[in-house]
Amino acid sequence: MFTQLIEPHGGELVDLIAPEQRRSELQSESRNLRSLTLTSGQLCDLELLLNGSYSPLRGYMKRRDCQRVLDEMRLDDGTIWPVPITLEVSAQLARDVEAGNSVVLRDPEGLIIAALQVEDVWQTDRGIKNSSTTAGGEYLDSEERSAVGDPWFIGGRIEGINMPEHFDFRSVRLTPWDVRAQFEKLGWRRVLAFQTADFIHRAQHELILQAVRAERTNLLIQPLAWLSQRADRSHYTRIRSIQHILSYFPRNTVRMALLPYYPRFTDGRERYLRAIIARNYGCTHLLMDEDEEWDGQESTSLKTEADDLIFRELGVKIIPFRRFILVEELDAHVPVDEVETGMRVRSISRADMLDRLAEGRDIPEWFTFPEVTRELKRAVPPRRKQGFTVFFTGLSGSGKSTIAKILLVKFLEMAGRPVTLLDGDIVRKNLSSELGFSKEHRDVNIRRIGFVASEITKNGGIAICAPIAPYDQTRKAVREMIGRYGGFVLVHVSTPVEECERRDRKGLYAKARAGIIKGFTGVSDPYEPPADAEVVIDTTELKPDSAAQEIILHLEQQGYIGVNND
Repeated sequence: MFTQLIEPHGGELVDLIAPEQRRSELQSESRNLRSLTLTSGQLCDLELLLNGSYSPLRGYMKRRDCQRVLDEMRLDDGTIWPVPITLEVSAQLARDVEAGNSVVLRDPEGLIIAALQVEDVWQTDRGIKNSSTTAGGEYLDSEERSAVGDPWFIGGRIEGINMPEHFDFRSVRLTPWDVRAQFEKLGWRRVLAFQTADFIHRAQHELILQAVRAERTNLLIQPLAWLSQRADRSHYTRIRSIQHILSYFPRNTVRMALLPYYPRFTDGRERYLRAIIARNYGCTHLLMDEDEEWDGQESTSLKTEADDLIFRELGVKIIPFRRFILVEELDAHVPVDEVETGMRVRSISRADMLDRLAEGRDIPEWFTFPEVTRELKRAVPPRRKQGFTVFFTGLSGSGKSTIAKILLVKFLEMAGRPVTLLDGDIVRKNLSSELGFSKEHRDVNIRRIGFVASEITKNGGIAICAPIAPYDQTRKAVREMIGRYGGFVLVHVSTPVEECERRDRKGLYAKARAGIIKGFTGVSDPYEPPADAEVVIDTTELKPDSAAQEIILHLEQQGYIGVNND
């Protein structure tokens, strides 16, 4: 069939979804096969293999393929390929399979996505692992990785049974086949792909607009989107805002297609991989978000040299990313390197923008578009309307529960937001009754509390958590979990162990000293005081009401509560 579009990499656009009858056979055979549940990064790689984005690959690389890619950036047949596309597995699975076996690949919900015909099982040192063999580095959890030592991989051809399920933005979840069909119908021949993991504000819009005009191309905007983002409201905000931006480009010259790609942030090879993906989508030019993979004084020349090589070998022209800034005298966004000395410029950093949203201040129209501002305000309401968590930590008997109960009443008196108290003893009885008091079980308990608090916070409520939470790493993980959705205030009730033991209404310290209770925090198990607490309270001299008031004052000072809390 005659086409005006750039040829797919390797000469053929691959489709690895098996015919219907074969899919039925594979589905039946899967009952007797080993299964592997994929992570977000792995699932992205698999989807890009299945839909042809990684053409001409037909599966995961074997050891020999991987090594040649690392050494020469070539496949066995000489085709340029920059990054090993491999499947990392646990040591146990590697021991259980061998060449000739098949492994079923599932998504985190258990849906069968594909069958892998194993052709190679191999282990390598971390040098290969760290040389861009995986997407996003989230393949095995820390416990599993520490147990396996050097990573294991399995390689071979894959047969697709189902495409990964996406329920979000289905109209723009387009494969290279879909996009190429659109380009053919529209008569597009020269197309610039803009691949981005960020919002498009006025500066980025001007950058893109100047690029397509200079190169006389049409435009395909490809927001990066991967599985783990589905629970992140910023993902939805970003995609909706970019959909609004389409109307700010010349009519009939722009299309949008989400790209299920997990960034690798490698040593420069990612530019090659992204160019291959763009080519397989039918694009002749590529503009990427400014990347952080190039360091040092020679970065500009290295980029230029790499981009020239990509154009010669792949036929895809890389458009350099240039930062634009508003110049007041010109009332226009211009490249930073073209701003003359003495010109008055304006800019807003990401941190500044988030501060404006948190404080309920407007974002100026010279910075972004009204539609984008509206989406951002919906996603990031002012702090007085955000949910937040007050997370206590401290020894048994320090006064956490009493202060938490007083705080609960004060928040209920204020009204405006639902309030939930997650006291340590209550959680142990209702949510973690099967857990003991080993370090592993304590971590599980605290993470459960953090998850519940994150859901409360995400939905605009107030969570008050009052466990002992003795371990710093676990508290930091909870802070990160909750901080994505709203406020997090860590309160360290630093009452000394001597005072806690003197109170000891339950007789727990006495039993711990007698050896009746094992692993008791502050006696036979360590407590790690936090260095990052927003509020520190010692109840040796401070009464519980006054302690609660200190927390209220901090929340008012930060803007989470106050006279405008409606």
